[in-house]
Amino acid sequence: MRNIFFLLLISIAQPVLAQTKLEKAITNLEKNYDQEKVYLLTDKSQYAAGDQIWFKSFVFNGYNRSALSTTLFVELYDSDKKLIDWKTILLTNGEGSGDFKLKENLPEQVYFIRAYTPYMTNFIEDFQIVKTLPIYNPNSAETLEISKSTDWSAKAFPEGGTFINGMPTKFAVRLSGNTTLPESWTGKVIDSQTPNVSITTFTSFDRNVAAFKITPTLGKKYQVIIQDNTGKKQTIDLPEVASSGLSLEVSSSKEGIKYSLKGVNLQHQLQHYKIVGTVNNYLAYKANINQLTNDVSSLIPSKISDGANGILQLAVFDEQDNLVARRLCFIRPNNLKINKAQIVARNIKQTPGSFSSIDLSPETFFKNYTVLVSEDNGSSNPEEENILSALWLTGDFTGKIDAPAQYFSTNANTEALDALLISENWKRFDWNAVLNGSVPAITTPSQQFLSYKIKPVKNNALLKDTNVTVALKLGEEAPAVNLFKTDESGYFYLNNINFNEPLSISIFVNSDKDKGSDTNDLFFTAEPLIKPTPFKGNVPNTKYKLVKGTENKKTPLAISRALNNQKNIKKSENAEVQIEEVKITGKKQDPKEELNNQLSTGMFNSMNSTIFDFVNEDQHAAASINILDWLQGRAAGLSFQRNSSGQNVPYMRGSPALLYLDEIQTDVSMISSVPVSNIAMVKIIKGAGLIGNAVLIYTMKGNMRPKTNEKDTKKNNLSIIKGYDKPSDFPIGVLDDKSKIENDTRETLYWNPNLFDSDYVPPRIKFFNNDRATQFKVLIISFDEDDNLLYDKEIFK
Repeated sequence: MRNIFFLLLISIAQPVLAQTKLEKAITNLEKNYDQEKVYLLTDKSQYAAGDQIWFKSFVFNGYNRSALSTTLFVELYDSDKKLIDWKTILLTNGEGSGDFKLKENLPEQVYFIRAYTPYMTNFIEDFQIVKTLPIYNPNSAETLEISKSTDWSAKAFPEGGTFINGMPTKFAVRLSGNTTLPESWTGKVIDSQTPNVSITTFTSFDRNVAAFKITPTLGKKYQVIIQDNTGKKQTIDLPEVASSGLSLEVSSSKEGIKYSLKGVNLQHQLQHYKIVGTVNNYLAYKANINQLTNDVSSLIPSKISDGANGILQLAVFDEQDNLVARRLCFIRPNNLKINKAQIVARNIKQTPGSFSSIDLSPETFFKNYTVLVSEDNGSSNPEEENILSALWLTGDFTGKIDAPAQYFSTNANTEALDALLISENWKRFDWNAVLNGSVPAITTPSQQFLSYKIKPVKNNALLKDTNVTVALKLGEEAPAVNLFKTDESGYFYLNNINFNEPLSISIFVNSDKDKGSDTNDLFFTAEPLIKPTPFKGNVPNTKYKLVKGTENKKTPLAISRALNNQKNIKKSENAEVQIEEVKITGKKQDPKEELNNQLSTGMFNSMNSTIFDFVNEDQHAAASINILDWLQGRAAGLSFQRNSSGQNVPYMRGSPALLYLDEIQTDVSMISSVPVSNIAMVKIIKGAGLIGNAVLIYTMKGNMRPKTNEKDTKKNNLSIIKGYDKPSDFPIGVLDDKSKIENDTRETLYWNPNLFDSDYVPPRIKFFNNDRATQFKVLIISFDEDDNLLYDKEIFK
């Protein structure tokens, strides 16, 4: 529930029926400025080429999980902003998960993950998350290094935005830069007429910010000289001292937020001034000053946010409803409302390959958990960002903040957070624009799930105002038949559909005089209405730089261990494949073997192969878009990655597999164009002789016919559309035969983006140790039905 606190200062005024300019602006703000933000959790902070990136997304509307969107686009870009891969993620209660499989030949560089909902595209792109991920590849010609440059600049921000003669004013000094900010820095304030005399000095709270206080004199020019720990200096000017105006001073405590207003040389003093507080673009506090006075103070109780944490934007308006001062402040910075996991049992073992478990209480209001368990290497490096910093800070600001998680850590400096907020502006909306009645153009309204615009065409003509029969078939389920009527433009719509398997759409048009359905010369197009938007902005600057690699290129230990883990995965997959491919000799040749001998020649007739027979066996492939899409998940050791054209490319053991059509090497586009009904056999060859890893497609010969019990093969009146990307299953087991791997070097030991309880059985976190970990980092995140946050990060030994 949102509490709004109203206060009439000095005297009580009679209610006025007509809305003022400010009141209309507040109504406009609350009605039209709902906005979302995204936090993306990845299982690691850096990766090796060939790794799997596991991610969990949280979408918020203010400080609650968003109900506006059910779709999230997550895109992977290289440093040149080239799209590498993308996923369409289903959001349930604002949460969704997925993964990217990195190619082994990705060049070493910084990559970026962009995440946004369709609704977020109504607002400026700067609020879309772009997460930085360094990806290493020892085989690359260039290597990543952390830049030692400390190229920075500084700005000074007066509290409330005013600097008035004789009024003590708090300033925040903020550093920004394209690379790493200096670890520490100091400063002094001087009068430009007496530069050798320091008025006051200060030391930085952290890399981002510092603060000082000064009482200015009219006519004097003040400057700040900043020096970092390397000796670099910069001089900046403070604003010109004003002779009149409003001074605003704010402080936050457990009880609430106290503010003081002081007017200087104002014609009517502070009479008819208004103080407005907003949280997440909604009115939370409003006060009117109705008597002549130059000095007003009050306490805004913390109940305005139901005791929850968040940022309050305090704005002061004059008697003409002009904005004259504003200030951001954090609600209850010393009392963060964070729940901890209730652990009812634990069984932690440090021996290599041992099984460990942690049981969570089923008797809490938290039912679904996101859990990440990683090896802890004993490093004391604090995390730079987390869900707390995204929810309460960085998700609402477009500028770069160094290590924002520090402001919500156990030993956080609340003075530093307050100074940081003095240096920031709330850009979710502009008060002056809202006062003038400006409304954001919502071209992409909030929608549920996915929608498609279907355009049927028969005999090269649009079917306008026509009844059509539509059969929808999801996976192996029975088709559902629906009746639609096209509109005057010849379209009909499939709205709000939720699916993560290929959806087969067949369209039929009733012919004249009860002749039944007619599909001759009928085809259609299906255009998605929920689709990604181009990335127009720039990728963020990072602390990394690429340098030319040397012969003695040193690979980071974490990356070496990740590469070794990839080798272990390949050995595991190969062992499974070999078990599958054990042949029982002495049997009479079966039809599949006969077909293989009939179609395969020479070096392509490998024993180390998996065969799919379409002549003698019904493979249920008629509804598939193409044979490569049908192959997904059907052969051990064979995986697929989408290329830049959206086509599925087969991979084996981390590298692209060769493609052959009737034993002639070809490419994905050629294979994709072959009708499934014309395919006689598919053969998967793994590591055989001169061929290596390959997928072979053989077409029908002579009087061959496909063995199928399905009445309809692919026709022009049938199309298959892709829905949400289904997350892969995280492997938590280990090889029974440890001799098959050199050394278990997994860093991520357990990943579960949706751990839930069942019939009051404790949710159990279970994982196998690698070969060296003696302590484990366990991260647990959850929300209850009221969106209270559980965030727990512990080290288990």
